[in-house]
Amino acid sequence: MFASLVIALLTTFLPAGELDHLVRSDWDIPGGAGTLQVREVRLESAKRARPVVLLHGARVPGVASFDLPVQGGSLAEDLARDGHRVFVLDATGYGGSTRPPAMTGPPEANPPLVTGEQVVKDIDAVVRWLRAGQVDLVGWATGGHWAAWYASEHPHRVANLVVHSSLYGATAGHPMFDAPPPTEAYRLSTAAQLLPAWDSSIPVPDKTEWRDPRVAQSYVDEALASDPTSEDRDPPSFRAPTGAMVDSHQLANGTQLWDAQRIRARTLVLRGEYDFWSRPADLTTLAADLTAAKEVRAVTLAGATHYVHLDRPEKGRAEFLQEVTDWLR
Repeated sequence: MFASLVIALLTTFLPAGELDHLVRSDWDIPGGAGTLQVREVRLESAKRARPVVLLHGARVPGVASFDLPVQGGSLAEDLARDGHRVFVLDATGYGGSTRPPAMTGPPEANPPLVTGEQVVKDIDAVVRWLRAGQVDLVGWATGGHWAAWYASEHPHRVANLVVHSSLYGATAGHPMFDAPPPTEAYRLSTAAQLLPAWDSSIPVPDKTEWRDPRVAQSYVDEALASDPTSEDRDPPSFRAPTGAMVDSHQLANGTQLWDAQRIRARTLVLRGEYDFWSRPADLTTLAADLTAAKEVRAVTLAGATHYVHLDRPEKGRAEFLQEVTDWLR
């Protein structure tokens, strides 16, 4: 299977003059509605390490979620410096991947786009392109749901699985999902709509105690930059398919969309104490249902938010990284 290399460069987010040998490459690979954009982040020496694929959530695509160009904003770089070959996927309809034609018209003109069935196919396209035999999957929020769904359908292809702050369908009832699911093809998000949920989960007035303002600003900037049409609207906004929210409504109200008992990968299930998305029962029920997994660990990170991988080290990020890197080793 061919792939088109868009960018390959040596780069770092460390101060100039510090030698790090970190390589970033952006690839367009066949899949989805046309092509899927995948960013590779690795040390020059890590050419043969088992790939780690990072999966974003329902709204913000891969780079903005996992590879921000500021200190403390790149989970991809942290994992790469631990010796992994990291691949950050934009699912169909997100970021640099092809958007379905229905995303060019009014959102209300078409039904929800890109549910989990499509993203599982996207993941499979990336795994087959990597030709690695097995991969590790790390998914955040809806990305954890997608990663586990893929691992349940392709158990022989996933060695290690990390499900980070995700819904599972453990029980009915969720304060965010008491209204009907979306009916439009996609939704628009502005800068002003990106931080309130993060803000509300931080239990102090000064949000900078929990997160670096540079990380928060970069998160907003990169999310808007992920959509080439964002500046066409006032205020600027980026598009995200709503299929993930349809899935999430089902999960939040007690419907399990995949069979956890089919997963064989070593599985780490994480959630933050202050997470507004996943519920305690999502963590404990998933861990209990992973009866065929080679090993299972379930962890609630004390004082951590849904955005723990972007928060300050002392507010859960350091513990999160330790859990994930230990698991992937």
